[in-house]
Amino acid sequence: MREAVHPTSRRPRRRALVAGACAVLTAAAVAGCGSDAAGPPVLNFYTAADAATAYAAAAQACTEAADGRYTVVQQTLPKSADDQRLQLARRLVAGDSEVDLMTLDVTWTAEFAEAGWIEPWPEDLAAQVAEGTLEGPLETAMYQDRLWGAPLNTNTQLLWYRSDLAPTPPRTWDEMIEMSEVLFEQGLPSYIEVQAAQYEGIVVWFNTLLTSAGGQIVSEDGEVLVGQGDAARLAASIMQRVASSPAADPSLSVAQENDGRLAMEAGLAAFQVNYPFVNASINTPPPDGGGGGTFIDEAGRPTNVDTGRRVADVFAWAPYPRVDPNEQATVTIGGFNIGVSTTGGDQDLAFEAAQCLRNRENQLFNAVNAGIPPTLAALYDDPEFQAEYPAWEAIRESLRSASVRPKTPAYTSISIVLADLLNPPAEINPETIVPRMVEEVERAVNSEGLVP
Repeated sequence: MREAVHPTSRRPRRRALVAGACAVLTAAAVAGCGSDAAGPPVLNFYTAADAATAYAAAAQACTEAADGRYTVVQQTLPKSADDQRLQLARRLVAGDSEVDLMTLDVTWTAEFAEAGWIEPWPEDLAAQVAEGTLEGPLETAMYQDRLWGAPLNTNTQLLWYRSDLAPTPPRTWDEMIEMSEVLFEQGLPSYIEVQAAQYEGIVVWFNTLLTSAGGQIVSEDGEVLVGQGDAARLAASIMQRVASSPAADPSLSVAQENDGRLAMEAGLAAFQVNYPFVNASINTPPPDGGGGGTFIDEAGRPTNVDTGRRVADVFAWAPYPRVDPNEQATVTIGGFNIGVSTTGGDQDLAFEAAQCLRNRENQLFNAVNAGIPPTLAALYDDPEFQAEYPAWEAIRESLRSASVRPKTPAYTSISIVLADLLNPPAEINPETIVPRMVEEVERAVNSEGLVP
């Protein structure tokens, strides 16, 4: 594995706010940004584009709480997760001293830790972060028995379904496929929506099915486990059955999160596995009458006639479908952790600011205003949170039994090869795909997957 090069000095720096704000501009645009005016240390907080406004509000709140000791400046990374990772990796490899704090996708922990791009949390501070944090989100920030990030927000999938078409929601994937096919034979909306395009979403689907069946892709020390037992074959078989069913959405092999949401809102789907954002979306139809405002007839089919019944009226949620009827599903969780850069010069202040950025008030604000579930267990009992998340109990239960994606520096490479092997899911051969997975995952692990 090639080691990333980064400075070893830890010089405190006094940077003007304007300097931090100019950090992401082009060279031409920065011409007027070279002020050396004295001021409190500036901590640049690089965040995902989604929910950037909420992160900026947290940065402002923490600046005010610091009472002049430091300033936190939110900086927005590109929209796509791959581009976010690439920009951060390039900056950190180059030893960029303007990167202090980062929202790290939960899949980056091992890679950034092994590359020397983020600081491990000191034991006393790690204990403070762990206190009151849900176990699943905390696990995403752990690598080799150390904490490398402070869980900021999380995400999990539920089963969302039409209660008029399925008065009793399916408990297993087998039940859901069978119910979908019966609805199809009756000429009713029948699609099962899931993320099956050739991207991270299909890997999340596979990992959830795999771990729910008792399997694992790789161990934390890099041992390839996907070929052990029957879990991978069973997971692949479920994916193939969903995609090749006569009731399948014809566009399933290119479907991402929003595609499933839109199919449900249009009255075409009976079931979808998706994140909690779909509930807010279906209950906030656009002015043109689309979304959850789609009318349905007496049988449940979408119609242009004002029947007084809408998709939103019959939209419900349930636990994620099980693989084994006797075992709760282990849903793969997402979210972001806050990492402290090794290239910045104010690590002590950065650790302090990170705890402020993910405190109760800021996590609640992010949840209510940006639609991202919190990582602090106590917030799930907060009436304000519950009002915004009617499915809060199901979300909390899903997080309690959650699985995480493989904690390995090679995860990005593993994800790419698995997404390629699993798409299109209708063409999966469950009997032959597992040996290919073992071979491809071993190659990915050996390459480590670090950005040059």
